[in-house]
Order: sequence, then C-alpha cells, then structure tokens
Amino acid sequence: SRSLVITSGEKSFEVAQGEKVTLPCTFEISEEDQGSLDIEWVLIPADNQKDEQIIIMYDVDRIYDNYYPALKGRIQFTKSDPGSGDGSLDILNLKAADTGTYQCRVKKAPGVQSQKIKLTVLAKPARTKCSIEGPQEIGKDITLKCTSQEGSALLSYDWRRVSGTQGLPATSMLNKNTGELLLKNASKDYSGTYHCVASNRVGTDECSVELNVTPPINTAGVIAGAIIGTLLGLSVLAFLVFCCCKKHREKKYEKEVHHDIREDVPPPKSRSSTARSYVGSNRSSLGSMSPSNMEGYTKTPYSQVPSEDFESRPGQNPTFASSKVAAPNLSRMGAVPVMIPAQSKDGSIV
Repeated sequence: SRSLVITSGEKSFEVAQGEKVTLPCTFEISEEDQGSLDIEWVLIPADNQKDEQIIIMYDVDRIYDNYYPALKGRIQFTKSDPGSGDGSLDILNLKAADTGTYQCRVKKAPGVQSQKIKLTVLAKPARTKCSIEGPQEIGKDITLKCTSQEGSALLSYDWRRVSGTQGLPATSMLNKNTGELLLKNASKDYSGTYHCVASNRVGTDECSVELNVTPPINTAGVIAGAIIGTLLGLSVLAFLVFCCCKKHREKKYEKEVHHDIREDVPPPKSRSSTARSYVGSNRSSLGSMSPSNMEGYTKTPYSQVPSEDFESRPGQNPTFASSKVAAPNLSRMGAVPVMIPAQSKDGSIV
C-alpha cells in the first residue's frame, strides 16, 4: 500500500522584485488516507531561535489567510479548491523582504508530507548610466563607464559598439564586474556609439554613449588667447573706471562752486547808492560845521562827485542853490547858524 505523496519537484526560485511567483505544492492521496485534508504554508525564519510563522491554511473546505500581516492581500492558493490535489501558493507584487524559505505541509491521516522551497527576491538593474572619462583626443587613453544605481548583485556589464565596424577596438579592455571599458591609445577610428547592457539573474537595463575622438587642442594658442583677452578686458575696465571717476569729480566741483556762498562778504553796492552815501555824509558834515572850521571844508572840491550820481528834480540844475537859500533855523535846536557854501557857474565857492 502507498500513502500521501507530494509530487512537485522544484525547490528554489529567483524572482524579480514587483513580479509574481507561484510556489508549487501538488500531491496525491492514497486509499489508506481517510482523515480530513489539511494544507498549510509556513515561513521558516533564517534565525533558528524564532518560531515558524503560518501564512495561509486550508482546512475542511475553508481557507484562512489572515495569519501573516506582511503578506496580507498578496497571497492566495493557485487553485480555488486546493483539496483537488494542488495546494500551490501565489505571492503577488514581490518585495525584497519576501526572501526566505517557505514550507508546504499536507496532512490526511495517517499520511503527512512536507516540502521546503527557497525563494529569493531580486531587484532588476535600473537607472543605468553611461559616461566617458579622460580627454577624447587622439593618442590618449579613454575610459567608458557603465553603472546601475539599482539592482541586486551579482551585476554584470557588457559593452558593444553599435556603429561602424560593430566590434570593440583591438586595444580595448573590458571589466564585466565594474562596467569599465578602457580604450588605450585612441585613434579617430574609435569614434562611434557604444552600448552597455547591465544584467543580473532577474533582468537587464541598458544605456548608450557617443564617443568622438579629435586631434589634440593647441594649448599654447588657447593660453595666449586667454591672456590677451584678459589684458584687453582689464584695459577696458580701467578706462571705464577712469571715465567714471573723472565725471564724478567734475560733478562734485560744479556742485561745490554752485553752493559755495560766503556769508561774510556783503553784496556789491550800486553807483547811485554810493553817491547818495557820499553826499549825505558831506551834508551832515556841513550841518555840524562852525565858522572856525569852514575854511578847511571849502577846500574840498565838489566836482569830485560824479554829476550823474546826483538825483534832481526835472528842470533843475544839479548845482547847489544860490545864497538865496536860507540857512536852517537852528536856534530851536540850540545850535549856532552857519553859512552854507554855494557853487557859482565858474566852479568857485561863494
């Protein structure tokens, strides 16, 4: 006689992150197995000190899938009726944390069988970038780099040329682990488009780069041109600074001259004002003179005062009045009356 047996044979899976995996668990029941059918999947921890964790179970025509919160909503039996002989398990939207060892157990008294399956969730290569290191000049060594920023180990890189001869140059050296392609003593024939493929066990990713090998640059000419350009630029800058400073000084000078008014210098007097002051002062002197000092005063020539500076009424002679003019009544003021000299037509004092 024979008892219950598990017929599925695969025991190891490597699947890309985000994809779906089916862990197989098919079985056959013998006539001796008369008990109730019980199918359960458990996750065996890497640490032996921890207990196994039931993730899903089929018992007496019922399915229980609320045992393991980390896989809730992402696990299911492949068949709607696992009791028909297929207790395989589907895990959806795989994550890196789903990596581990899973065990399928089938019980139908007196038969009991189990099978372990190892699951490894890997990340595909992603965000792969190609770049060029070193001057792209004839005779120089040039390095093409290829790097994937995402992806599980073990990553492998491969370069190929997709233009021209379709083959890598004879002097090229490829490191599949680092993704570096060294082109020694480059020539113009090395120019073209290079393509890199990054891969691991679950996927691939690609990138390309354009290589253009040119003759060496005339360094001396570039340096000389840079020096000349710098000197010209400094000259122009110095000229502009000079012009700005000169203009600023001119504006400052004009402003100072415009606003520089000396308060201690009185404004100039007009000729008429001067003449009036002169005549007024002489008249005052005449009024205070006594007969004793009249002789010294008569020596002063009246002709020294410009005749145009005297104000006179229309039709009157600017000369002094004749002797008919009476002296002012000074008796009331307590002063001695004096004679006021008059000028005759010939200019003599009367």
